[in-house]
Amino acid sequence: MEALISYSLRARILVVLGLLAVIGFGLYAYQRMPVDAFPDISPVMVPVFAEAHGMAPEEIERLITYPIEASMSGLPDVTQIKSTSAFGMAVIYVYFKDSVNIYFARQLVNERLTAAMKDLPEMHDPPALGPISTGLGQVFLYYLTMDPGTDTQGKPAGAYLRELNDWLVKYQLQTVPGVTDVLSMGGHVLQFQIRVDPQALLKYQLDLHAVTEAVNQANRNVGGQFLILGSEEYLVRGLGLLSTLDDVSRIRIKTVGGVSITVGDIADVQYGEEVRRGVVTRNGEGEVVSGIVMKLYGENTSLVIDRLHAKVAQLQSALPPGVHLAPYYEQSELVRQATTTVKRALLIGAILVIVTLTVFLGNIRTAFIVAIALPFCALIAVLVMGWAGVSANLMSLGGIAIGIGMLGDGAIVMVENIYRHLSGERTSTETRDRVILEAAQEVARPIVFSIAIIIMVFLPIFTLQEVEGKMFAPMASAITAALVGSIIAAIVIAPALAHYLLRHGPTREFVVLRILRKMYVPVLSLALRFRKTTILSSLAAFAAAMMLVPRLGTEFVPTLEEGSILIGVTMAPSTSLEKGTATIQSMERVIMQFPEVREVVSRIGRPEAGSHPHPVNYAEIHIELNPIDQWAIYTNKAELVKEIEHRLAGFGGIMLNFTQPIQNAFDELLSGVRAQVAIKLYGEDLTVLRETAQEIEAAVSHVPGLVDLSVEQSHGQPQVLIVPDRPACARYGINVDSVLELVELAVGGEAIDTIYLGARRFALHLRYQEPYRDTTAALENLVLTAADGSLVPLAQVAEVKTHFGAIQINRENNQRRWIIQGNVRGRDLGSVIADIQQAVAEDISLPPGYFIEYGGQFENQQRAMKRLLIIIPIVLGVVLILLGLTFGTVRHALMIILNVPLALIGGVVGLFLMGEYLSVPASVGFIALFGIAVQNGMVMVSCFNQRAGTDQAGVLDSVRQGAILRLRPVLMTAVTTILGLLPLLLSHGTGSEVQRPLATVVVFGLTTSTLLTLVVIPAVYAEVELRRLRRNGHNRPTSPAS
Repeated sequence: MEALISYSLRARILVVLGLLAVIGFGLYAYQRMPVDAFPDISPVMVPVFAEAHGMAPEEIERLITYPIEASMSGLPDVTQIKSTSAFGMAVIYVYFKDSVNIYFARQLVNERLTAAMKDLPEMHDPPALGPISTGLGQVFLYYLTMDPGTDTQGKPAGAYLRELNDWLVKYQLQTVPGVTDVLSMGGHVLQFQIRVDPQALLKYQLDLHAVTEAVNQANRNVGGQFLILGSEEYLVRGLGLLSTLDDVSRIRIKTVGGVSITVGDIADVQYGEEVRRGVVTRNGEGEVVSGIVMKLYGENTSLVIDRLHAKVAQLQSALPPGVHLAPYYEQSELVRQATTTVKRALLIGAILVIVTLTVFLGNIRTAFIVAIALPFCALIAVLVMGWAGVSANLMSLGGIAIGIGMLGDGAIVMVENIYRHLSGERTSTETRDRVILEAAQEVARPIVFSIAIIIMVFLPIFTLQEVEGKMFAPMASAITAALVGSIIAAIVIAPALAHYLLRHGPTREFVVLRILRKMYVPVLSLALRFRKTTILSSLAAFAAAMMLVPRLGTEFVPTLEEGSILIGVTMAPSTSLEKGTATIQSMERVIMQFPEVREVVSRIGRPEAGSHPHPVNYAEIHIELNPIDQWAIYTNKAELVKEIEHRLAGFGGIMLNFTQPIQNAFDELLSGVRAQVAIKLYGEDLTVLRETAQEIEAAVSHVPGLVDLSVEQSHGQPQVLIVPDRPACARYGINVDSVLELVELAVGGEAIDTIYLGARRFALHLRYQEPYRDTTAALENLVLTAADGSLVPLAQVAEVKTHFGAIQINRENNQRRWIIQGNVRGRDLGSVIADIQQAVAEDISLPPGYFIEYGGQFENQQRAMKRLLIIIPIVLGVVLILLGLTFGTVRHALMIILNVPLALIGGVVGLFLMGEYLSVPASVGFIALFGIAVQNGMVMVSCFNQRAGTDQAGVLDSVRQGAILRLRPVLMTAVTTILGLLPLLLSHGTGSEVQRPLATVVVFGLTTSTLLTLVVIPAVYAEVELRRLRRNGHNRPTSPAS
């Protein structure tokens, strides 16, 4: 240590050049650093999408979901498997340990999926892996609109815009680096349709298989090698692809009496629209076509969005006249606002720290040395973050902002000691360097040790797992790197700069410090005189503070204010897409009446592929708000949400869930549901699950603070069942398979081929004409051919009846799962969960084989708190051992650790007074507070030991003189840390909600800890040392004690 300080003084020019190099490279790295709002907390997850058009959820689960789930269960490092079986679609999510590479995980899943194909029914499109994205991957949402009178080439407006999106916009946006997929939603997908007349089929003695076979044989191109004509080579091509409706109509099926029977003879051939399961509407004015851009796993959000903006600008000129593309949601604005909040707090905090140093030291040169340490340490953290691939986000930048006051502590102690030593008599330059070296060596070891203690105290954050670990590890990494930089700044840079900047000779003490010292001395004298009273009073204050802990609410992480609203709307299970669309547009018109609302875009149902299989009775209303300083009526978002909820309550038969876009995705990542609280009920029988879930809903409905309570809408879908009568089928010689094929092909329809028009592809869809399939009576009258050639109505060989079945079937780890969900408003999460658990325990008796788990943010909060409660005491124990080894006695180590409960007093009181909950950020604040408290205690005790008296009077005098001597460094380190965090405490910008509990704990805790350090620690030290002297036979002290 001494050699390093000595070398930094001798090679001070190299030190200055190194400082400039770090600043230069750090600024360069910062400009190139990826920027995000949050660390990516998404697990390593591979989605599998399987579409089986027309299948009900029950068949999807039995025939598709379960075989795929079973094939994935044995994969290495799989942590859980979730699935949803919905109408026409299954989605299986395979979760891996965080250590698994995403591409390796996809390879494993793809291999198992290929092996499972043999167990699956024939499907038009085989199951496929979903986009290489994350739960927070929907970074850019846009819509296409069209001016009135725009030429649509004879197509419906919705079909025209959807075609533009599918074949122009989507593929152009997919070329943007960092984009993994673009999902289309809304409008209509065009298709070529063959609408068969079953009477014509009977007339010509045909069936649907004959039609399908004829179409397939008439729609292909072939290659015939090549011909040599003269000296030239000609390729031979056979062109038989269909391209027009007339081409399809003229396809020959068979010949009867020399007359060809064509497709046009037995069917209407027309342009039509695919059956759709999703609609997008805007501002209550009608439908639009939308796109959802998915960010590639691991890519930087801001950079991807910047590239998308550039591509959209190019696309605008390529779109037909009158067509416009506009984004309605993008994460870049949230990223910008969140990082701006932290950057502003960082800048203001740094300025306050520098001003404070100047006031305390009374010397701007001394303050400048410490001020240089702040950007140096911050840029060291930036360089380490860049090397480690950590983005600049709310948490990592917040880590630097939190440490801005602590980063200068080592340099403060170093410079203050050098400054004090140089304040003696005037010396030569050679002698001055020796003074600087001796002063630096005097405090170097305590500086390094105290900062190392703070770093060690932050180590528990690295032990957090899963979501909480991913969220707070960047913060811990940034502050740890910055603290390492602060050691370099204190030991290497500060002595070298002191040589250039600090004057030698006597200096006048600044007036502020003289005033503070005059105020402190009588208080210290009283504390030393009434030592027992002082100690007991501090213990009483600690006990009183601990009594407040049960009154503090608990939560995982405070909700980030995103500046927008997302409303999940669940309508009656039987709601059709048309009815749901009309309802949502009416709700949009109500919402647009608020002047605070800028735009409303709603998604009803789901995109055709590659997304969550929402049913058509579910919608998400995305509300973009004007800047709050432009609001005319409401003063905050909570009031606005309450009034919107009140006005939407007039729509009967719906359930509302108010949330925000990222919060919604965050909640779904935590528990698989889009709400803060999830009560997961597991079992086998769907009826028992539904009934038990309704009982649980009734039991917890009276819990205060639990809002938006709802039972998962997984049942109540009206169904038409066609059940073959096997004895009747046998009598008529009709196979059961013939009955089911009639249902599947004639009623449901099937894409039997593809029409290629340039790069565009359109399905060629076969189905009965609508009058023959639009009622149950029409279905009963469908005709089959018996073995003897007679015609048999479907009603004679099958029962046609109505039934209520599943809307969707959710599974988790090979168990069926039903969810009761809700949000928390006006109360803390922990208390609400506790009341829910009590209500369930008292009122619900679960059938055998059924069990409950509690998910959502509560699950992560509990896991984080349990781990911290184990790790923090271990770390404090290690710190105690190290302190004991350093000071040579356990009693001095215990005196320093005593500062930890003293610091708790202010942290707990601060949370209570500010109305903040005990959350993971608050816990991180307590961790930081412990480190600072230990550091301050070391400063005091080490100074007392240096001046330790050998008799009773000497002990009191050494404590008094040591405390007065350390007043300035203790106050400086405390005040700079407090002022450095004050902007985060008082900020109301985007992202401040997450940082405020942490800042509250440190600011209030350090305030009380510093005051008690300056008063209680001297009293404790004096009392312990005097007792030791008395045990060793010395006389009682002459000064009175209480």
